[in-house]
Amino acid sequence: MFNQDRFRVTHVGSLARPVELQTFLRAQENGESYDRDAFADCLRESVVEVVRRQHEIGVDFVSDGEFGKTQTWAWYVRDRLTGFEERPLPPSELVGPRDPSRLGEDRRAFADFYADYFGRNPVAEGVREHGIAVCTGPIRYSGQEAIQRDIENLKHAMAQAGAEHGFLPVVAPSSAVPIRVDEHYPSEEEFIFALADALNEEYRAIVDAGLYVQIDDAYMATMYDNMVPPGTIADYRAWAELRVQALKRALHGIPTDRSRYHVCWGSWNGPHSTDIPLREIVDLILQVPVGGYALEQANPRHEHEWRVWQDIALPDDRVLIPGLISHATNVLEHPELVAERIVRLAELVGRERVIAGTDCGFAQTPYITRVHPSLIWAKLQSLVEGAQIASARMWP
Repeated sequence: MFNQDRFRVTHVGSLARPVELQTFLRAQENGESYDRDAFADCLRESVVEVVRRQHEIGVDFVSDGEFGKTQTWAWYVRDRLTGFEERPLPPSELVGPRDPSRLGEDRRAFADFYADYFGRNPVAEGVREHGIAVCTGPIRYSGQEAIQRDIENLKHAMAQAGAEHGFLPVVAPSSAVPIRVDEHYPSEEEFIFALADALNEEYRAIVDAGLYVQIDDAYMATMYDNMVPPGTIADYRAWAELRVQALKRALHGIPTDRSRYHVCWGSWNGPHSTDIPLREIVDLILQVPVGGYALEQANPRHEHEWRVWQDIALPDDRVLIPGLISHATNVLEHPELVAERIVRLAELVGRERVIAGTDCGFAQTPYITRVHPSLIWAKLQSLVEGAQIASARMWP
């Protein structure tokens, strides 16, 4: 995964879905009838087009845009696991909008903003509200057909475009079911390890197909704000450390150099005033045995944290994939700014070990993006141009 003669470019994975594909995905989520053959054709053609555009712009590690996933980047896995049933959200659900006293410090501190924000930003118009996943039996992976379809679509598109490197984003155990509602396993540890064992099958399928696997784990950072207060940092650390152990188990048999780990502080464009600092969790992140760490580093709440790498040692066999452009603002980053962000990190950890990335996925759900779809491609173009400028400076 190391650079040889230039800074290579990737992103976190999720891209804006075409309108025609969204129609099929809505029908799936709502349990409505749809033409399955037409959906398969639309999905395949959509992935061909989105990979072609990435490759033509100059993205080195391309994804399928997460086009094959219904629901969100994390909840898609509910369709690929047995052992769960969906029930309506209870009034005090920890991460839901119904009980402001349990939504975290940021949402309590800026309650007026969030009331307006959620009023203007529905999760997805025309899609049913999803409930909470309750574990009622043994957790097993049942998404073999879906993951093979995603693999085949991406590889077909890569062959058509001439792209060499492809990755598929998948969810980490801690983000797959962040709030444990369990009626089957006698302990939290048994529950999270069973979930890890099931997810391992999805991870293995991807790397066995010759692709890179990216593990997405926003809840690793955002759960802090939901727990503290009234919980303590020790409570949060205990929660996180167990889930790091579960992720290690989920990565069993996955080659380090074919995997990467994405951690961010959530995709919403809000204040983020009480995000846990990167320095407080970087030791947990570096315990995860992957080849690269894709971290949110471009937004104004976390950009200063590049300085963490002045005194935290990145393991010799790992690379950084810092976010250098934001998914949460329509302001278009200048390539020179991207280059500056690359160079200052490369001077700390080595030019071979910085791959240009994005803060997060551009599409929060299959139906909502934080920036206009046309600007997604302009931002990726700036990312590529910034990497070229930085390469000229670091490989003179």
